[in-house]
Amino acid sequence: MASWRNVPPVVGESDGHRIAMGWVRRCICMNYMRALGLTLGRKWLKCTVAPFTNAEIFQAKLSAPLFNNISTMGTNSTRETDKFVLTANALHKALPKFHFSTQAIHADDFVSPHRAIAPAMHPAVNYRYTRDPDQLVEMENDDPNAPFDSHVYSRYTAPNSNRFEVILKTLFGYSTVSYASGLAAFNSMLILVNPKKIFITDGYHGVHGIIDIMHKLNGLQKLSLDDIDQAGPGDMIHVETPLNPTGEARNLAFFKEKARAAGAILTVDATLAPPPLQDPIQLGADLVMHSGTKYIGGHSDMLCGIVVIHPDRVQEGWEKTLREERQVLGNVMGSLEGWLGIRSLRTLFLRVTQQSRNVQGVVAWLHKGLEDRNSVIGRTVTKVTHSSIQKDALDEGWLQKQMPGGHGSLFSIWLKSREFAKRLPSKLYIFQHAASLGGVESLCEWRAMSSEDEDPLLLRFSLGVEDLEDLKADLLQGLEALLAEDS
Repeated sequence: MASWRNVPPVVGESDGHRIAMGWVRRCICMNYMRALGLTLGRKWLKCTVAPFTNAEIFQAKLSAPLFNNISTMGTNSTRETDKFVLTANALHKALPKFHFSTQAIHADDFVSPHRAIAPAMHPAVNYRYTRDPDQLVEMENDDPNAPFDSHVYSRYTAPNSNRFEVILKTLFGYSTVSYASGLAAFNSMLILVNPKKIFITDGYHGVHGIIDIMHKLNGLQKLSLDDIDQAGPGDMIHVETPLNPTGEARNLAFFKEKARAAGAILTVDATLAPPPLQDPIQLGADLVMHSGTKYIGGHSDMLCGIVVIHPDRVQEGWEKTLREERQVLGNVMGSLEGWLGIRSLRTLFLRVTQQSRNVQGVVAWLHKGLEDRNSVIGRTVTKVTHSSIQKDALDEGWLQKQMPGGHGSLFSIWLKSREFAKRLPSKLYIFQHAASLGGVESLCEWRAMSSEDEDPLLLRFSLGVEDLEDLKADLLQGLEALLAEDS
């Protein structure tokens, strides 16, 4: 296990800065690993890299028992003694093959220092050191009452965001770092990789805005994915799949081969297809980002971003660097967002699978309607795009391998006139006319409202968890209303 003491100093940093960064590194290392159940006091435990999965197990200095025997749950506490405190190791050994939906509920059970079923929301910024001077240890703040949940300052680590990351790591099966937003996650990836060239086509407009800023600061060159043969060692190939706003997928196996041949770094924006739909790390991505505001949050009430790191890159120190740089960049997620994120992950499987079923039903219905030019759909809609009807990808077979869990719930349609596209959202009752996507409620957005470069005929849809037949009925009556006004 890498030690905070082994982190080399930054070239040119002052003694004061080195001391400060040593403190930051120490806090990050100790508190994050403790939150994942990797430490108890100052003793290493034997624990899974990804709790509840069959991921590689690493051996540290001390093998832990299934349960830690703790004589009391609190100093001077009058509460009943708890002799057996659940650990990550215990959960893994008892039930090593937990399914996804079960993991989402129980991955963080061992983190809680109390008996409440639902996690508390901790807005605290700083945390007291022990009053016993004999127990003070330089650069540490271990709390015996909360061995897996000890902290110093919430820009380093905090209870809610740490617990959120414990669940994320289990669900993704890889090391995961949380951020204040999806753009903060992308910015952190870009700073980490620090490429001279980035290859990217289309995708979320905010990402292109960050690239433009980096070009201004350090001359970063932006090239199209069509020019990928120009990629060289250390360059960054960034692929968004499925793609916003069309909902179509890109072949990650193709980009993996190109990146490996060039010695480039493959990063993936997988926002539109979270677990359990696809696993870009398994397909060769070095880093995967999500705007957790969307499906991971799932309730249109929190901003969040995450970066998932390939195990090989973790061994190279990428996770530790991301955590260190997150502290000084100041883009750590807030306590409220961490608390909301925990709540959201409990139902991630239920929400995403229902949304996937809905989108396949609605898209198939619309696509079939286009075949009859005299139908309501045929008289109002000219095109539908989504990965579930992406013929070439389906025929070639790579799409089923890339997205075995289903399809993302975002798709787009093109209307026959600008007026149709502008007016349809006002005819709908279930679909809300708003930006963003991934929430439990279905959304419809005339894209001209939020992107000046978008085709004014385009409407983007994000399906929620409502009943499929109700969604189709609402769309049909809305299209009928357009025709009635036009007659």
